[in-house]
Amino acid sequence: MAATAKHEGRLRLSLFAAFFCLWILAICGRLLWLQVVEYGFLTQKAARQQQRSIEVSPPRGVIYDRKGRELAMSVQVDSVFAVPSEIPDQASTANLLAHILKIDPKEMLAKLESSRSFTWIARKLDNNVAGRIRALNLKGIYFQKEPKRFYPKNDLAAQVIGYVGMDDEGLAGIERSFNQRLSGRPGKMLISMDARHRWFGRVEKNPEPGQNLVLTIDEDVQHIAEKELDAAMQKTHAEAGTVVIQNPKTGEILALANRPTFNPNNSRGLDPKSLKNRAVSDVYEPGSTFKMVTIAAALEEKVTSPNEVFDCQMGSIVVGGVRIHDWKPYGLLTVSQILERSSDVGAIKIAMRLGEDRMYKYIRGFGFGSQTGIELSGETRGITKPVNRWSKMSIGAISMGQEIGVSPLQLVSMTSSIANDGVWTPPRIVAGSTSVAQGRTGTAQTVVFRPGQQHRVISSFAAAEMKRMLEGVVLQGTGKNAILDGYSSAGKTGTAQKINPLTHRYDRVKHIASFSGFAPVNNPAITVTVIMDSPLGEHHGGTIGAPIFARIAQQVLEYLDVPHDIEVRNPQRMLLRAKAKPEEEMEGSPDHVGEEVAENDNQQEPPAIVASAAQPGGQGIVPSTYHSVTAAETEHAAPADGNPALLQSSKSLLPKTGTVVLDVEAAKTVPSFLGKPVRAVIEESEKAGLEVDIFGSGVARQQNPMPGARLPTGGHVTVQFAR
Repeated sequence: MAATAKHEGRLRLSLFAAFFCLWILAICGRLLWLQVVEYGFLTQKAARQQQRSIEVSPPRGVIYDRKGRELAMSVQVDSVFAVPSEIPDQASTANLLAHILKIDPKEMLAKLESSRSFTWIARKLDNNVAGRIRALNLKGIYFQKEPKRFYPKNDLAAQVIGYVGMDDEGLAGIERSFNQRLSGRPGKMLISMDARHRWFGRVEKNPEPGQNLVLTIDEDVQHIAEKELDAAMQKTHAEAGTVVIQNPKTGEILALANRPTFNPNNSRGLDPKSLKNRAVSDVYEPGSTFKMVTIAAALEEKVTSPNEVFDCQMGSIVVGGVRIHDWKPYGLLTVSQILERSSDVGAIKIAMRLGEDRMYKYIRGFGFGSQTGIELSGETRGITKPVNRWSKMSIGAISMGQEIGVSPLQLVSMTSSIANDGVWTPPRIVAGSTSVAQGRTGTAQTVVFRPGQQHRVISSFAAAEMKRMLEGVVLQGTGKNAILDGYSSAGKTGTAQKINPLTHRYDRVKHIASFSGFAPVNNPAITVTVIMDSPLGEHHGGTIGAPIFARIAQQVLEYLDVPHDIEVRNPQRMLLRAKAKPEEEMEGSPDHVGEEVAENDNQQEPPAIVASAAQPGGQGIVPSTYHSVTAAETEHAAPADGNPALLQSSKSLLPKTGTVVLDVEAAKTVPSFLGKPVRAVIEESEKAGLEVDIFGSGVARQQNPMPGARLPTGGHVTVQFAR
């Protein structure tokens, strides 16, 4: 019996030992399974529960102006995140945060009750808001530094620079076009929880800053353009305005201003109209400024010359069955006078001699119908129909700036081509990039952006003739308000009707007033294009666009230290002249442009105005979605041809606007102008206190009244010039 009990004891011990060994083997097997087979899975699961990786935004590159002044930069600001498991009273914390951040407490509470180990509360806060939250010393609420885009000059060049979203992605302007260069590479921060549930972070990978960009924009020139544009907007109550200033030799854009505008530091809830870069995206029919293309092409093809005389048929011509009228009944005019007085009939006759194919060749040669390639998003090609889609009237309409849609940037580039001796240069607004901020030490990796391909449009001889003729527009044509003090200037005015987006026809009230020119004439330093959209009241290019050009060009040339090329006049006299309306633009208003011509010569009354002509109620070529304008010209030119000595005027000599200066002297002695060039005559007449009416070009051959005669201050002397 004892043996049996002993045997049973040994059996129990063996069973226990076997069970224990199996238990040990099971534990070892489980440990082996966890440590080897499921190690990776469990490690990742633990990391997800105890750690979180946060992407650290890199500072975007700085955007500089051409002189190294910061236009856009990144500054470090606080972002706030929460660890919900650490917050003892989520409802109270939610109310406190919602009050400071001005959001719905329920929305905040939903964030804090999240099952996630990490949640953003608010990002890139202002310093005062972040300071108020920090002062609460709330448990489970933490701060992380992030770069925030800052624009130190506020709305200066806003449409050029653009803006970024919350994640620092460029959404407009240079910020968008060069987003990849500016963005850099993000870093990584690992946030971990220790055994006491305390959170701490360490940087796993440092962010790499983005490259810096240097623009061709000059901050001071941009300020001048925007200041004068603001003044013009306030004075004219225009709906919008654009100014572009370019170096005609290099194509560099020195300033590009748009109104309305916005402040990129406050980019939420902006009006889309203020975001629009009108200089590159707007399309409008240019009107008489396009006569520069017509006449330049004709000179290059040698189908005419500046002194050739055209019969303007008393301001009436039929093209494609449509009668087009000038705004004054001009008779015989030279090509120079056609440009100076902006004769539609004269421009049409020149274009008809040039022909459709050659006209189209120069339209494309001057860059119309194609993107210029500027480094800005949203650039339009404009609207240029191929010749096979032209109607019988198209050659006439296009010659005076109708049936074609252009952008302000295309217009300034065309004008610069003439100023640059006939060579078209692609406009550019980015000079280059650098990997090191200016003023800091380090090895810079600088990339200079090469300008695009130039091409010659017209010969230097034809360009020189155009320069002289465009100077005549300023001296004695529709652009008198573009005269500068100490600098010669040249350019062309434009006045055009807009398309009514509701009726899709030309508006009787809304116009575009423009001026595009350059200075000094013989060695141009700047080209300036001014476009004012729908000014109230006065709307002619010579009275709206030309004075803005003069004020901007005068200041910019002085700022750039461009040497004077003519005598500096009395500033008070220049101010008086700038305030007065030029004679060419003082009378007349749009009535009708096109009338259908009956096949029957006996028809007494012309039928209704047809839609193909540019006129109130006519159908336009540019879609109304572009908010475009047409070129029904409303510029009024100098006196019609005839015997200058017999020209009379029933109008008062006093300007309708401006300042009137009374001379104490009873009369002025008329000096001798004979044998002198145009500019010398103008300067001498100003010194004498007299006005001069100029006809022809070259040197003075005749004048009336004769030298020695007595005239009241401000009296008119008619001078005939010839070569």
